[in-house]
Amino acid sequence: MTFSQEVKEELEKHINSSRHCQLAEMAAYVLNEAEIGESLVFKADNESLARKIFTLIKKTYNINALVEQEIFNKTTLHKICITDKEDIQKILSSVKYDSRQGKTVSPLIVKNSCCKRAYLQGTFLCIGSMSSPDKSYHLEFSSSDQGQLEQIKNIIADFDIEARITSRKKGFVLYVKEGESIVDLLNIMGAHVSLMNMENVIILKNMRNTLNRRVNCETANIIKSVNASTRQIDDINYIIEHKEYEKLPDALKDMADVRLKNPDTPLKDLGVLLDPPVGKSGVNHRLRRLSEIAEELRSRNGER
Repeated sequence: MTFSQEVKEELEKHINSSRHCQLAEMAAYVLNEAEIGESLVFKADNESLARKIFTLIKKTYNINALVEQEIFNKTTLHKICITDKEDIQKILSSVKYDSRQGKTVSPLIVKNSCCKRAYLQGTFLCIGSMSSPDKSYHLEFSSSDQGQLEQIKNIIADFDIEARITSRKKGFVLYVKEGESIVDLLNIMGAHVSLMNMENVIILKNMRNTLNRRVNCETANIIKSVNASTRQIDDINYIIEHKEYEKLPDALKDMADVRLKNPDTPLKDLGVLLDPPVGKSGVNHRLRRLSEIAEELRSRNGER
């Protein structure tokens, strides 16, 4: 089961208790899953969603809908049918359905914050999907009606979540790609278990990224230190090879000896090996002076 399916399975088990929120969720199903004509038919390729729509109709309107199944391209299509004219009118009028408004919901239905949540919940079950968070952060609503997505974008913005809309071959897509925003949206829709699962994934990814950055930083520092040590040893050997070692002051001789004997030791530890010990800045100063002497020799020998 994909993460998107897990989210939907969780939402399909949730039935809003207040009637106004039930109507807001019902509006989402009317706009996205219903065929309206002589009868009102809700179609769902997901049995759990079909069961939820059936339960919501029964709970909200006390209507016993007819349930049918149709096999299409090896896929079972679940149909919830209402044929009584009065029942159809009761449902459509309760959700303020207006065919002239396309797939946009009446503002009266989503006036309250809780009703916005219920509407988003139902709409996600119909036209929403999301990527597995361990691969990428992406939640979307897809529709042929751009106006519907503009309205959903505004509803989401009421909860301080930014979404974007783009076009695709078969319509339009509203999407959210920021991890924390997706977590907030799951919370708004009531997918609390999925929310916690996603937060766990985000925490693990952040830990891995932090660890990788630290390892990369430490690796870079090691490489830098090794390169510096190699240059220092090359400079000291150059001084020795050109008979200049004996001319060095005792402090620089001691420094050269300690470095040659301890090629992998960091600067702060080299100073402890000197007699008397010196700090990191003192070690750095002496090694830099040895490097300058080597460079002067190379310049004098025409090797620069």
